[in-house]
Amino acid sequence: MHLAAGARCGLLEWNVMTSFATSLILTSRAPRRRLLLPCFIAIAALLLCCAPLASAQATNPQQAVIRLVGHPEPAPDFLLAGLDGKPVSIAGAKGKIVLLNFWATWCGPCRAETPDLVALQNKYKDALEIIGLAVDVDDPEEVQKFAAAFAINYPMVVAPIEVRMHYGGITALPTSFLLDADGRIVQKHVGLSNPLLYELEIRALLHLAIPARVETFEDTGQIFLKNAERATELPGVDFSGLTPRQKLAALRAFNGETCTCGCKLTLAQCRIYDSACQISSGRTAAIVAEVAAAQVPTEAPASPPHATPSPPAVPKEPPHRKL
Repeated sequence: MHLAAGARCGLLEWNVMTSFATSLILTSRAPRRRLLLPCFIAIAALLLCCAPLASAQATNPQQAVIRLVGHPEPAPDFLLAGLDGKPVSIAGAKGKIVLLNFWATWCGPCRAETPDLVALQNKYKDALEIIGLAVDVDDPEEVQKFAAAFAINYPMVVAPIEVRMHYGGITALPTSFLLDADGRIVQKHVGLSNPLLYELEIRALLHLAIPARVETFEDTGQIFLKNAERATELPGVDFSGLTPRQKLAALRAFNGETCTCGCKLTLAQCRIYDSACQISSGRTAAIVAEVAAAQVPTEAPASPPHATPSPPAVPKEPPHRKL
């Protein structure tokens, strides 16, 4: 769904409600017979538009919620040359919302979302800076041709492996990072995403009205792999047979052992980075079994409940000297 059509339809209920309220304000001083017609038209349009939306929200209550990191961390900066030779960096977009889009010319979903990104950049050009970071490109001319074919209106660069590793390695395309006006990562999207979601998040960061509720979450490795040590749940790991103390012991083991698959990450990081990794999957399962079989003390040893405290020692008097 392209932004030109999809986002307008997605936000239509919001626009209709706004128009409805405006109609009431502008015509509130008019005679009643003049007020009835616009109100009737607005109500009819609102009902027709919101009927499918209400049905969708009834089956999916989370549809009207967007999630952003509550305590975001700065995004790793870079300085690369754009297709026009001009320098491109996060610092250069200071004060704007930034959407970093890792993509490739051969990636079908990347090609599918490009028109939506172009439309987003055009709609929020004064407050948004989209940066396209092409990966796995053998010939930069391919990016030039792609940019011309899709009328790209935002900076495009070829991302070296160092930049990709700073952002977690980029295991799937497209992968996008949303940054607030202070250059901090507030969300990460892997794969083709609905352009309406991008717009809702951008509008939330710009403090504009949106028909959704904003919730915050703590980064436990979803954004930065180094924060995997905060995670209490990991993809493909079953903690259901462990006590809270045993689960904590297993998590500590995951964060203290490096996976041998070649990723050079801890077991916890590898589970987040590549949930299909059979090596980290097998090793974490083995650790869970070992911890479950071990005797992990539930509490620190305590004093006997009826112990009688010893009386304080009475200092002895020094022996009397005979005169």
